[in-house]
Amino acid sequence: MDSYIFPDQENLPLRATSGPKLPQVSESAVEPTADEGRTALDSPKLTTNGTAHAILATSLTTRCQEGVCLDPQTRQRTIAAAMRTILQCLGEDPDREGLVQTPERYARAMLFFTQGYNRAVHEVVNNAIFTVDSSELVLVRDIDIFSLCEHHLVPFHGKVHIGYVPNGRVLGLSKLARVADVFARRLQIQERLTKEIAHAIEQILSPVGVAVVIESAHMCMVMRGVQKTGAITTTACMTGILGKDQELKRHFWSLMRQ
Repeated sequence: MDSYIFPDQENLPLRATSGPKLPQVSESAVEPTADEGRTALDSPKLTTNGTAHAILATSLTTRCQEGVCLDPQTRQRTIAAAMRTILQCLGEDPDREGLVQTPERYARAMLFFTQGYNRAVHEVVNNAIFTVDSSELVLVRDIDIFSLCEHHLVPFHGKVHIGYVPNGRVLGLSKLARVADVFARRLQIQERLTKEIAHAIEQILSPVGVAVVIESAHMCMVMRGVQKTGAITTTACMTGILGKDQELKRHFWSLMRQ
């Protein structure tokens, strides 16, 4: 079972084989406005649905200095203490042999899963931007991503595909994956993650257009709730010419099918 987050229904296949078909994404659903998504790299917050969530340029270290969070050692101890309480609430003995180090292990793992809060886009890009005399579509497919659903704190994982039309500048290919990880390694929902990656690429390169597609499986649908093991959710964000030019958009999907 596949689920899609798309407003329109122009069925464009993602793969040449007999897989799911991806409908067209409407401009209105994905074009960033002046207040949403086009947050400058030096802006402190990216606002989504009225809630301040992602910080593009300000890393967690800086925010800790501003008193927003605890230092790393204190955070790890606090998370471990909270997990010990959770184990007790579950009826477990946190001092038994199999669990005695679990709170500390969990704290370290959670900090690793959410290390995107420690990173800022401009830091991972690290000046790997190059001048080119080309306006041909650039597409990097099948970048593995892992994230935590912010609703249940269970994983979702899958692939992100990032394409853009340069406007005189390109980004080092590995940096596209690193930018994706900045936002994936946070508490997320897939819809917002898709837009955040696309808008970050826009801010870094000011390209003619950006397209980001994510396909992922959500453990909150597999392990609990409806318990559908085959459910795949696909989201897309297309901006600029890739959201408007139908021929270029079809070219993008044709490359995705190869």
